[in-house]
Amino acid sequence: MSRHGKALVAMSGGIDSTITAVLLHEEGWEVVGVTMKTWDYATSGGSKKETGCCSLDSINDARQVAVKLGFHHFIVDIRDEFGDYVIDNFVDEYMAGRTPNPCVLCNTHIKWNSLLRRADMLDCQFIATGHYGIINELNGRKFITRARDEQKDQSYVLWGLSQECLNRTRMPLGVFTKQEVRQMAAERGWDELSKKAESYEICFVPDNDYRGFLRRRIEGLDDQVRGGHFVDTAGKILGKHEGYPFYTVGQRKGLGIALGEPMFVTEIRPDTNTVVLGREEELIRNQRSVGKINLMKYASVPESGLEAVTKVRYRDPGTFATLLPLGSDIRVEFHANVKGIAPGQSAVFYEGDDLIGGGIIQGSF
Repeated sequence: MSRHGKALVAMSGGIDSTITAVLLHEEGWEVVGVTMKTWDYATSGGSKKETGCCSLDSINDARQVAVKLGFHHFIVDIRDEFGDYVIDNFVDEYMAGRTPNPCVLCNTHIKWNSLLRRADMLDCQFIATGHYGIINELNGRKFITRARDEQKDQSYVLWGLSQECLNRTRMPLGVFTKQEVRQMAAERGWDELSKKAESYEICFVPDNDYRGFLRRRIEGLDDQVRGGHFVDTAGKILGKHEGYPFYTVGQRKGLGIALGEPMFVTEIRPDTNTVVLGREEELIRNQRSVGKINLMKYASVPESGLEAVTKVRYRDPGTFATLLPLGSDIRVEFHANVKGIAPGQSAVFYEGDDLIGGGIIQGSF
């Protein structure tokens, strides 16, 4: 009988989720491990061996940990719901001229909901993950604070978690550095695991070739989109491109066109199969609308505005901005110019290290 109760741990087979399970087991929780099968890469026609959280090797690694520590482990097949929601959205967003962030969508709408359903079925009080973040509470609201290890902090991809999800989630690794986690694995005899390489790829595009993935998903895509025009910001035709879904705002390399000076994608117009190119300074924006908002630390943004550091990419250091309500959206007015803001990506708002919330970047005003 456990000293505390039951905890459902999401186990990918990697070091972070393994140490999460180990720590809870050592604290006296009755751990139940679950590995989610989100994607079968063989069905995509990719050329590389399946890797990452969905591979057979990773599933076996997670199961071996459970066997060694003596707790139950289950495999949950969520390929249908993952594919219908995350992958379809991924394709639809590129076809709409936007740049999606599938990890945010998966966390928000698929993984956590699937885990909570299984936790209820197995009478587990909470779920635990190997994410690097710290869950705090203020005035009855739960929110995420950046992890102690700044290089591993994952708060940017967790902005969409609801209060219900946060109330039943634990992230034990947020207070540790990655090196400390590796040391914990080594000290407990998990030497091979402590040296295991990490994957930063999209799980269903493990070769990092999203263009090839789109081609495999949409029959005849090249015929549909090839031959559109590159134009400058004044509308002058500069040349032909390979198809608008194969470019993203802010892109400089791989354009396939030489213009005598560095040029960047500043806009994508799917209706006319047009990709707008401009100089680096033409990427600059100082405001954006953000939709599909989820707020954590506060229930709403006051009419008078709220000051926050806003990140528009995962590795973006962030820019001070004023957040203003705009119907159900938020208007972000940056205090300094920001380059390469891509519609479809996440804008995430911070107050110090605390995550206020986030949303999906829309267009300009």
